[in-house]
Amino acid sequence: MSDVHSDELLREVAALPPLPGVYRYFDAEGQLLYVGKAISLKKRVSSYFQKNHGGTRIGHMVSKIVRLETTVVRSEAEALLLENNLIKTLNPKYNILFRDDKSYPYLKMTGVSTVSAKLELPGPSHFTRVSYYRGAVEKRHHYFGPYPSAWAVKEAILLMQKVFRLRTCEDPVFSNRTRPCLLYQIKRCSAPCVGHISVQDYASDVANAEKFLRGDAQDVMRTLERRMMAHADKLEFEQAAELRNQVAALSNVLHQQSMDNVEDRDVDILAVKVQGGRACVNLAMVRGGRHLGDRPYFPVHVDAAIGFAEDDSSGVPLDTAVEVQTLEAFLAQHYLNVPMPGTLVLSERVSKTLLNALSEQTGVKVNAVHQPREQRRAWLDMALTNAGLQLARLLAEEGSQQARTRALAEALDLPLESLDDLRIECFDISHTAGEATQASCVVFEHHAMQNAQYRRYNIEGITPGDDYAAMRQVLARRYAKLAEVLRECRRSGEVPAGTGHMPDLVLVDGGKGQVAMAREVFVGLELDLSLIVGVEKGEGRKVGLEELVFADGRDKVYLGADSAALMLVAQIRDEAHRFAITGMRAQRAKVRLGGGKLEEIPGVGPKRRAKLLQRFGGVRGVGLASAEDIATVDGISRELAEEIYRALH
Repeated sequence: MSDVHSDELLREVAALPPLPGVYRYFDAEGQLLYVGKAISLKKRVSSYFQKNHGGTRIGHMVSKIVRLETTVVRSEAEALLLENNLIKTLNPKYNILFRDDKSYPYLKMTGVSTVSAKLELPGPSHFTRVSYYRGAVEKRHHYFGPYPSAWAVKEAILLMQKVFRLRTCEDPVFSNRTRPCLLYQIKRCSAPCVGHISVQDYASDVANAEKFLRGDAQDVMRTLERRMMAHADKLEFEQAAELRNQVAALSNVLHQQSMDNVEDRDVDILAVKVQGGRACVNLAMVRGGRHLGDRPYFPVHVDAAIGFAEDDSSGVPLDTAVEVQTLEAFLAQHYLNVPMPGTLVLSERVSKTLLNALSEQTGVKVNAVHQPREQRRAWLDMALTNAGLQLARLLAEEGSQQARTRALAEALDLPLESLDDLRIECFDISHTAGEATQASCVVFEHHAMQNAQYRRYNIEGITPGDDYAAMRQVLARRYAKLAEVLRECRRSGEVPAGTGHMPDLVLVDGGKGQVAMAREVFVGLELDLSLIVGVEKGEGRKVGLEELVFADGRDKVYLGADSAALMLVAQIRDEAHRFAITGMRAQRAKVRLGGGKLEEIPGVGPKRRAKLLQRFGGVRGVGLASAEDIATVDGISRELAEEIYRALH
């Protein structure tokens, strides 16, 4: 194996220190091949170059290595953290990668202010509000979760309303109520906004709700029963009846969720399934003893990574089952930024070294259970079933999408050698009576829409409502530089590294007029006219009657309402329209409200801006005010008022 590597690389490998760290392999084009961690960099990296790995995936990768980078760290936990941060950010070709960075939602209970005097009228700050939350947490509020989905949070909020009648209204709504809302009428809120419950009693309900969310449901039940009996002894039957209803609602919840004998408070259940070159890790969450639901994760690069598991004691790559590799990759990457529970129930046995490193990294002693019993067994079986169902759904969808890609390629005589790399870019124009014109460019590649590559273009300097001019501008802006690079490549015969490439198909939403405009742009840029295809709406603008219009003179093509190729074209066209119209609406709102412009006016700092917003009730009010009205605000001169008025109009 060493025969294919340079002496310089081998000397670099021989000089590595026997210290913990992270290593990165690169090929001749500078592409990152693999990121790995090691207790001993010298021992681990040398193992790749001292043996003949034959025709295995490891051998294929090692034969491509021309450059090595390493980073020494203090411990294996640090190496684990750095390794998986690099994997998630750099997307190496031979690592299993989980790319779902969407944060988890939480149930938020706002912190409350204390009533400092009996004469003070309690306001919204004195009554905890329950709400859905996603983002950074603040110490003054209480957060419960994370939850696997928004639906799970909303179910928990509904439960808080049914059992403890906590408010969900925002503070401005609370402050302006003069009578109870509908939620009070249907017994989902105790109406603190109009004084139907005292601060102390509401705080007691909040405390019970927090206990319940932490898993102390039986304690809450006993507390409510004691309070109910105390009211009954005092002949306060109305209050006792209220507590009786609360106990009944809580009892019903406990029965529905089978929580009576659950000892586990916080548990994550992880089940992995592999089939057809794809994998699914299904994560189910138990918090406070309640099963909150699950979420599937689908890693990329599973095929390339098979066989790259490494034994931490010897540093020798092993042919470990792909299920284990996938699960270990998920554990290492997922818990970088997500709170870790004390117990993991796993469908596969994972490395103790990994678990120890996770414990050190998160500060939580991790107890991993591989062959659970009783309730945990039921949870794991359910997670395995869901993983299988989600993976089957994904494979079915991918098979259908690949069939659509092939059908379109065959219908339009596009290259069939590598359908996975077939790239389609689609453009659409959107505006309202010429206002806030925007163009969108969406990208279809690897049999899926590539959201990260979408682009919006603000169209300026045209006659309002001129869609043809807008299409001319966006196509010229998108392809002018690329066309220049391609012309230079044809002259020199070399393709510079990092150069983009033309798509295999350019779709424009429109008929002959839009296609003629695209043709004009491509002729000026010396680009291939056969790439341009217009999607012309059929008679009555009915879906399924669309025809394809070509810029190179070919006759129109009607693919048929049931054509898989037309389904793909319609999918891409509709996504371009959706992306354009959402951008246009946001831009239009910004123009109409002056959003962002107030901060850009010279002489209007934070204090003056706050006074303006307070006086007129927001940016919209400032935009509707006259220069005379603006001049009445403290600190705003007549000249500045006129400047503000001009800037907003």
